[in-house]
Amino acid sequence: MTTPYAAADGLVRVYPAPEPDGTGLVWAHGGGFLFGDIDMPESDWVARQLAARGTTVVSVDYRLAPVPEGFHPGVEEAPGHIYPAGSDDMVTAIRWTRAHAEELGISLDALAVGGTSAGGNLAAGAALRLAGTDEAPALALLAYPTLLAVQPAPDAELRAALDANPDADRFQPEVVLGMYENYLGGSADDAPLPAVPGNATASELVHYPPTFIVNGDTDELRVSGEFFAATLAAAGRDVEVLTEPGTQHGHLNRPEEPAATRTIERFSARLRALIA
Repeated sequence: MTTPYAAADGLVRVYPAPEPDGTGLVWAHGGGFLFGDIDMPESDWVARQLAARGTTVVSVDYRLAPVPEGFHPGVEEAPGHIYPAGSDDMVTAIRWTRAHAEELGISLDALAVGGTSAGGNLAAGAALRLAGTDEAPALALLAYPTLLAVQPAPDAELRAALDANPDADRFQPEVVLGMYENYLGGSADDAPLPAVPGNATASELVHYPPTFIVNGDTDELRVSGEFFAATLAAAGRDVEVLTEPGTQHGHLNRPEEPAATRTIERFSARLRALIA
C-alpha cells in the first residue's frame, strides 16, 4: 500500500489507494467529540482497509471539544474547541479534497463523506451544510452515528438487550446530552442543525445526499441512526440503514471482530456503486 501522508497543513492524512477506482472518502473518527485521533483503528485501520479496496481516504484530524472539569480521574482538563470548530474542519477537508481530486485520482461524482459515532455526526452535519450546493458529497457513510442530543427511548427489545449487557449500556440520555452540551459549549436547545443533524425535518433534508448507515446491535445510539434514516425516507431521499448483528458500539475500533470487516465490505460496495 502507498504510504499515507499529511496534507492541508496537517488537517488531513491521505491514504492513497494502490489501485484507485475513482472513489474517495473524507472520513472522521469517533470519540464523543472530545477524544480519539487519526491513529485509532476506526480511523487508521478503516482507511487502510478501504484504500486497499480502491478508495482513496482522506482522514480528518479535526479539532476536539474541551475535556470537562472532573470528567474522569487522571484525564487532564483541556481547553478544546466548541462547535463549529470540528464541523468547520470537516467542510474544509471536503473542499480541500475536491480541489485536489484530480491528483488524488478521485472523481468528484464519487466523493463521499463519512465517520463513526461523533465523527458520523460531523460527517452528517457537513453533508447537511453542503447539501444542495455543487460541493455536496455524493454519499454519506455513517457508522453507529450519534445524531440526536435528546434521542427517543429504545424499543423494548433493545432495552432488554442493553439491560442484559451493562457493558454495552453506555449511552444513557444524560450521557448523550452532556456530550452534546460539552461540544456546543452550552444548552442543546435550539442548537444549529449541522451540530444535531437528527433534529432536521424532512423539508430540511430534501437535498441531502444518498446515505448508508450501519448501526451497532446492542447500542442505544442505534435509535439515533434509525430516527435520522426515517426522516430521510420521509424526505424521499435515498437511504439505507441496517444493524450489524452481534455488535456493541464502536465495532470498527475492534478489527479483530468479524463484524468490522463485514462493515468495511458493506461500505466498499456502496462506494463502488458510485462508479458503476
